[in-house]
Amino acid sequence: MRFLPCADQGLLVDTGSLDEALALYRALEESPPPGVEDLVPAARTVLLRLAPGADPARVEQAVRGLEPGEARTGTGELVRIPVVYDGEDLPGVAELTGLPVRAVVRLHTSTTWTVAFGGFAPGFGYLTGGPPELTVPRRAESRTRVPAGAVGLAGEYSGVYPRPSPGGWQLIGRTELELWREDRTPPALLRPGVRVRFEEAGQP
Repeated sequence: MRFLPCADQGLLVDTGSLDEALALYRALEESPPPGVEDLVPAARTVLLRLAPGADPARVEQAVRGLEPGEARTGTGELVRIPVVYDGEDLPGVAELTGLPVRAVVRLHTSTTWTVAFGGFAPGFGYLTGGPPELTVPRRAESRTRVPAGAVGLAGEYSGVYPRPSPGGWQLIGRTELELWREDRTPPALLRPGVRVRFEEAGQP
């Protein structure tokens, strides 16, 4: 692990991999060292926001003393997301995976995904734990505008665009569920550790 100072009140821990970052995040959630006020996981790092006056060296020593073990699946609340599977890239994803379109939909809906971390836009969660068969590359050329609610795949992740924005994920469907609302506490529906099940809209 590498420890890097971040601004005045932060310590960035670079673990080198997603699994190690998630394992460290879970361990820190269960047993945060004194002086740590907040945790922000990412693809291979965990940012520790420190309380005023906290000693970064002591925090680093405490983190090094942890035994994260293996990354676990989420244990948070379960969010069900209804999806209409009519995305522009769905036929292309089927071609990339060598699967029929219906098999892509079945795989996407048969798995309990977990929000590994947030980023890109407020309310956007990077979902992991999906079938390896659905690992596909990003589009060669990003779209200038992806509509809110678009459901996509990129690499090992799935995700839902919380608002209109540019994006290069492979779009396989859409949902009407609001992922980010400032009048909700917390505003983000998808937060690290939350479990997600996609359900085909209109299906029993």
